[in-house]
Amino acid sequence: MKDKRSQEPKRCGWVKMSNPLYVDYHDREWGRPLHDERALFELFCLETYQAGLSWETVLNKRSAFRKAFSDYEIEKVAAMTDVQLEKILQNPDVIRNRRKIFATRTNAQTFLEIQKKFGSFDHYIWSFVENKTIHNEISDYQEAPAKTPLSEKIAKELKKQGCAFIGPVAVYSFLQAAGLVNDHEQNCTFNPIH
Repeated sequence: MKDKRSQEPKRCGWVKMSNPLYVDYHDREWGRPLHDERALFELFCLETYQAGLSWETVLNKRSAFRKAFSDYEIEKVAAMTDVQLEKILQNPDVIRNRRKIFATRTNAQTFLEIQKKFGSFDHYIWSFVENKTIHNEISDYQEAPAKTPLSEKIAKELKKQGCAFIGPVAVYSFLQAAGLVNDHEQNCTFNPIH
């Protein structure tokens, strides 16, 4: 009889196995090339919320954020009023940080401007990697960098475009999450190069 553990998929060492949301996020989303505008916007916002917090905290509040921000429909978020944003700040199910909440609207407005200038945010962001995922070779339990020269460059460009509450660390996390950079560990079952 085969050992049941040998049949378990291997995951990156950072995955918090005690949290099903975390496992599901790693297995189904993280590192997969993403091109949907709404999904890119949501992920971008989630990365801005993470500043100073754990990713687990953000994942645990994700469904509340989706509800608060109309499932991240960019046009709806861009049109939100100060009163609506203030109401979100009263919701204990979200991260109640004024700068992060108000940056969500600013970033929606900036996404719309980027879409006008470049055709889509997808086209704009993927142009930084020449429309191809950068595959890094991360050995088991090796930590990926927190930021890179690429994420520093993109953070500067996003700020020039008008994005708020974004820096090179959040940008690198976004690049990893949206599959522009593949930092799955080499032996991870979910590494797309397998």
